[in-house]
Amino acid sequence: MNQHMIRWLAAVSFTLLGFVSGAHAQSLSANRDYVVIEPALLTDTPSKVEIIEFFSYACPHCSDLDPAIKDWVAKHKGDIVLRRIPVGFNNPFYQLMAKLFYTLEAIGQLEKLDAAVFNALHVKGLRLIDEKSILQWVTAQGVDAKTFSDAFNSFGVVSKTKRADQLAQSARIQGVPAIVVDGRYLVTGKDIKGHADLLSLTDRIIDMRRKERTAKK
Repeated sequence: MNQHMIRWLAAVSFTLLGFVSGAHAQSLSANRDYVVIEPALLTDTPSKVEIIEFFSYACPHCSDLDPAIKDWVAKHKGDIVLRRIPVGFNNPFYQLMAKLFYTLEAIGQLEKLDAAVFNALHVKGLRLIDEKSILQWVTAQGVDAKTFSDAFNSFGVVSKTKRADQLAQSARIQGVPAIVVDGRYLVTGKDIKGHADLLSLTDRIIDMRRKERTAKK
């Protein structure tokens, strides 16, 4: 065998080894990239891969992630569905913020004021610390005070807030933001360095889940 052939075989071997090593590095691993949720959470939209974002208006990291995750969902063009669940963590302020989320949802003001809540808390530094201060803020945004107060103290909003905490406990959520794919996989990536990494890893777990759903058909 001549020297050129030996060099060529060595190059091919090195390339294949690199390919295999790269493929291994890209493979997903339980307890490194995700944690399996057992039993799985029930999803609201079984026909699609549902992404749950556990979050809180009180969380600055959730505020930073908010525009990125909304752009990310929009790029999927209906391929996935985002379900947002505000956590309480048995913390009065976080519970208050969860009630604010569900109240805005109940009165049809969530789309308009969702980003504005993050901005008020984390950019303007407003102290929305009780029902009175929240009411003053929402009325300044053009929301009817009675409509808001009635919804804020309604059985429906209180029930949803309690249910949100139950779901967070079932998924063993320790901090926010946290993403769950299709009720089954909590994204945990040990090497995540930012929102782009988090969403990129979530994409890969979504692909894995799609393949699982297809295999069951």
